[in-house]
Amino acid sequence: MVDTFLYIVFPYVALVLAVTGGIYRYFGDRFSFSSLSSQFLEHRMLFWGVVPWHYGIVSILLAHLLASIVPGWWSSLLSGPNRLATLELIGMSLGLLTLTGLIILVFRRLVNAKARAVTSIMDWLLLGPLFLQVALGVYIAFSYRWGSLWYLHTAVPWLRSLALLNADSATVVHLPLAVKFHFVNGFILILLFPFTRLVHIFTFPVRYLWRPWQVVIWNRQSCQARLEKSSGKA
Repeated sequence: MVDTFLYIVFPYVALVLAVTGGIYRYFGDRFSFSSLSSQFLEHRMLFWGVVPWHYGIVSILLAHLLASIVPGWWSSLLSGPNRLATLELIGMSLGLLTLTGLIILVFRRLVNAKARAVTSIMDWLLLGPLFLQVALGVYIAFSYRWGSLWYLHTAVPWLRSLALLNADSATVVHLPLAVKFHFVNGFILILLFPFTRLVHIFTFPVRYLWRPWQVVIWNRQSCQARLEKSSGKA
């Protein structure tokens, strides 16, 4: 019963709530679709966190997506032991890179008062599962070797069965607890995602392509002008 809920029912619940919540927020409060960038508050630590985080997480998610969409091609990519070992090493490195970037970003929000002030409760609520997800991914990569290969025969059939609306959890229920929690936590993140600022990645500034040019007029008087104006009044 628990396995049925966690690996069959809950994924659909998370996806439905994420989609409906995202659509409702977009039409009900479209201006909240913003990253609320705090780069101007403190740039140096932000740079060293954002760069490894984005490069790492995008690469890892892309690898997971490719393995799920084109499992045959991914399997042929891993067919040679040298290529398997190379991809395994690359995956571990990307995991450590992602974790390092996330630690820096979380630490920045903890120690920088201005960055902390623009962090909402939902942002903190997301950062917990997000940090746990990345840390678990690194732990699994180092503890259960050749994940890029066994992922094909466990998670991929399960995910594809969910996508085809014929959910079957037989390939994942007997995996180690850390791996199963990694899967469930992934859907928890999907559920929380549309209710945080990270939802802005799904917005595309299409209207920027045809909007009219903006004319910016500098309306601030120069120091010399202000001095002349002050001396004239005197």
